[in-house]
Amino acid sequence: MKRLLAATLSVSFLMAAAASAGEAIAVSTSSNGGRATATATAVGNASSVAIAGATRGGRAVATSDAVGYRNGYADSRAVAFADRGVALSDSRADARGLFGGSASADSESIAAAIGGLAISNSAAVADGTFFGHARSRSTSTALSHYGVSVSDSVATSRGIFGGHASSDSDSTAMTYGGVSTSRTRVISDASLHASAESNGLGVSISGLLMRSDSRVHAESRSVRFGSSRSDAVMIRVRP
Repeated sequence: MKRLLAATLSVSFLMAAAASAGEAIAVSTSSNGGRATATATAVGNASSVAIAGATRGGRAVATSDAVGYRNGYADSRAVAFADRGVALSDSRADARGLFGGSASADSESIAAAIGGLAISNSAAVADGTFFGHARSRSTSTALSHYGVSVSDSVATSRGIFGGHASSDSDSTAMTYGGVSTSRTRVISDASLHASAESNGLGVSISGLLMRSDSRVHAESRSVRFGSSRSDAVMIRVRP
C-alpha cells in the first residue's frame, strides 16, 4: 500500500512538472577584445533563447525572459551581434492565464551592428483571466552600419470575463551612417465577452548623416459583447 501511494505521488509530481516545464537556452561567443553576454530565463510553460555574438573589438549583450504559468505560454528570443561595434538586445514575454482563462505571449528582439550602435528591445505581455483569452506578439529589429539604430516594441493584451484580446507590434530601425529610431506601442483590452484587436507597425530607415524617427501607437478597447479594432502604420525613410 505504501509503495502504491509513493508511486502515485511520484507520477503526480512528474505530471505537474511536465505541465509547467520551462526551457532556456543561452549562447555567448567572443574573440579579440570583444565581450559577449547571453542570459536566458524561463519559468513555467515558457521558452527562452538568448544568443550573443561579438567578433573583433565588438560587444554584444542579449537578454531574454519568459514567464508562462499554468494556462499561459510565453516564448522569448533575443539575438545580438557586433563586429567592431556595440549591439544590445533584450526580449521579454509574460503570459498569465488564470481562472479558466488562457494567454499567449511571443517576443523577439534582434540587434546587429558593424562599426556602430544597435539597441533593440521587445516586450509581449498577455493576461487572460475568468475565461478570457489574450494573445500578444512583439518583434523588434535594430540594424546599424556605422551609425546609431534604436528599436523598441511593446505589445500588451488583456482579456477578462470571456473577452478576447489580440495585439501585434512590429518595430524596425535601420541606418547606414546615420541615426534611426523606431518605437511601437500596441494595447488591446476586452472584457465581458467582447473582442479587441490592435496592430502596429513602425519602420525607420536613415542614410548617411541623416536622422529618421518613427512613432506608432495603436490602442483598442471593447466591453459588453462589443468589437473594436485598431491599426496603425508609420514608415519613414531618410536616404
